[in-house]
Amino acid sequence: MQRACRLPEWLYEAGIGEARAALVDGDQIVEAAIERDEGLRVGTILPARKTASDRATLDDGTDLQLTTPTRGVTQGAMLTVEITREAIPERGRTKAPRATPTHAAPRPAPTLLDRITATGHPVRVCLAHQSDALEAAGWSELLDEAVSGDIVFSRGALRLSPTPAMTLFDVDGDAPLDTLAIAAAHAVALAIRRHGIGGSIGIDFPTIVGKAPRLAVAQAIDETLSQPFERTAVNGFGFLQIVRPRPRLSIPEHLRADPVAATALAALRTLERTPPGTPRTLKLSPAVLAYFDARPTWLAELARRTGVTPRLESE
Repeated sequence: MQRACRLPEWLYEAGIGEARAALVDGDQIVEAAIERDEGLRVGTILPARKTASDRATLDDGTDLQLTTPTRGVTQGAMLTVEITREAIPERGRTKAPRATPTHAAPRPAPTLLDRITATGHPVRVCLAHQSDALEAAGWSELLDEAVSGDIVFSRGALRLSPTPAMTLFDVDGDAPLDTLAIAAAHAVALAIRRHGIGGSIGIDFPTIVGKAPRLAVAQAIDETLSQPFERTAVNGFGFLQIVRPRPRLSIPEHLRADPVAATALAALRTLERTPPGTPRTLKLSPAVLAYFDARPTWLAELARRTGVTPRLESE
């Protein structure tokens, strides 16, 4: 008797401070997303005040970059805008959210749950008292990849390095180099989808001799990475560039942009999943404790969900 084929499904968690989702196919995460509670989301429509030819400001002082001209709207006038790219934090600065003028009525953005439901794949809402389906699918391994940048595939390894200019993938492995490069191309494409990486992406393949082998590497990208994207050919030095839409942060960017926030949110997930009767005590760095102090509603929500007030101690 053959086992029934399991169709891809989304696993979704409405965590405290963030929502998490992973599309699981064959017991592996093929796509994942994190949505923080704080900040503007893509799809939000709201009023703003024009402050320059390509700038607007919200009532709370948030600066927006306008992506299309606002003809007929004078400086200082109100207009309605839709958020098309979320803020991108970088070392020493944050790229302002992008917005485009619209005549649509103000509305909140679609949530992560809305977005994954719209894909047509079934969605399983995972609760803290249930077995950890996300972890069983490889959630911790996914986060480790995002933080360390180390991604292992069948013939070698990738090193993922987000930079302000682009996300870089460096390929390492054993000869024959043509075979290694093709395997790496498939691995990079899978990693791009898995981690939700957008914007400019550079891949440093081993130097490949000959037009046909370089074409085969590029074709491997095309076979594995879903549209929309644009790419260059593999040049004589083994470098290929991909450009994809970048409406929001990738998972590596989420975790690396604010390690204190990432640690705090991981601690909340651990505390919420601690079995009843087990002490909910964690030792955390002073920075993480201060992060919690600035967000008292998080611990209040944890106590409401679990019925227990956690004990957080300094390391």
